[in-house]
Amino acid sequence: MKNNNYDTKTFALVLTRMMEKFEREIKESKFAELMNKHFAASSIPKGIHCLTLRLTDEYSSNAHARRQLPPPELLPLLTDNNYHHFILSTDNILAASVVVTSTVQSSQNPEMIVFHVITDRKTYAGMHSWFALNSVFPAIVEVKGIHQFDWLTRENVPVLEAVEHQNGIRNYYHGNYVLGANLDDINLRNFASILQARSPKYISLLNHIRIYIPELFPNLDKVVFLDDDVVVQRDLSPLWDIDLNGKVNGAVETCRGEDEWVMSKHFRNYFNFSHPVISKKLDPEECAWAYGMNIFDLRAWRTTNIRETYHQWLKENLQSNLTMWKLGTLPPALIAFKGHVQPIDPSWHMLGLGYQNKTDVENVKNAAVIHYNGQSKPWLNIGFEHLRPFWTMYVNYSNEFIRNCHILEP
Repeated sequence: MKNNNYDTKTFALVLTRMMEKFEREIKESKFAELMNKHFAASSIPKGIHCLTLRLTDEYSSNAHARRQLPPPELLPLLTDNNYHHFILSTDNILAASVVVTSTVQSSQNPEMIVFHVITDRKTYAGMHSWFALNSVFPAIVEVKGIHQFDWLTRENVPVLEAVEHQNGIRNYYHGNYVLGANLDDINLRNFASILQARSPKYISLLNHIRIYIPELFPNLDKVVFLDDDVVVQRDLSPLWDIDLNGKVNGAVETCRGEDEWVMSKHFRNYFNFSHPVISKKLDPEECAWAYGMNIFDLRAWRTTNIRETYHQWLKENLQSNLTMWKLGTLPPALIAFKGHVQPIDPSWHMLGLGYQNKTDVENVKNAAVIHYNGQSKPWLNIGFEHLRPFWTMYVNYSNEFIRNCHILEP
């Protein structure tokens, strides 16, 4: 009997250890899967890289690809506030084409649309070629490189220069940031958030450019800003009729909604409230809001110190070695726009299609703008299959450049 008891205890102990080992292996496998997704999301697909190169070459060899955008006779419309002005900042030509095409095709008055596409120096020629060769008439498209804005000098964006070039920051976003990590101390959802926060795009001036819209477009009164991972499914012209009650930023709040993962964001989700400055000045329960589809009243914005506040907090976080927050451009914006945000109806902007694979398809169909924020972009192989068609329907797979770069219809 004693031997039997001993054998039973030994078996139970061995079984427990085996189960613990098995569970750890599963957890390590899921962490590895998240890491692989992160690297896939941070890379540029061959087809999109090819598209940029071929269109850049076309810019140098084809006069039509270099034609002025818009034509000289339409230049006055770029500053005409009777039109609906959209701003898009991206270095992804394929994504830009989807945003613009979906917006124009969903509009009841496409002739009133003016798109201002901002890109970086290396992508400018290719981006210009695409829109010169692929008209979205009757809408108007302007393409400008960051290098073409006289206002964007080192003197005006000193903090962002530091963010983009400081070695410690670059190591944070490009280094081996899981080396020595204790997987027992973190759950999968938190780890996914950490990886998302490590995206190199967050140190790009192109990603921070939205904070300078009033200065870059001094003659415009009201604009809609769109991220490059959105699809527009409904006419957005009613956005210009929304009363912002003197506020600067019309945005969807993300602290309440049916999806408890996507729509449960408060300040505590973005900031380190163990930091004394953060805990003193911010409320962890304050509702967050979404970037990606925002209506900005630039007249009201120009009377505020939003840009200066944004710079100051970026600088403080930099000096604190990123201990105040980790995730990109939204945290400093949450602070800078405090008191300047007017909540708008959630149906205008549906989020989470890039990380919530349980997204309700019927809700997707009813949203005005759907946002693939997260790692699983629709142009990547890791995009969710059931959500990708809402994006691919606006890709022109018969286009010569898309075909030659082997960007294939799913």
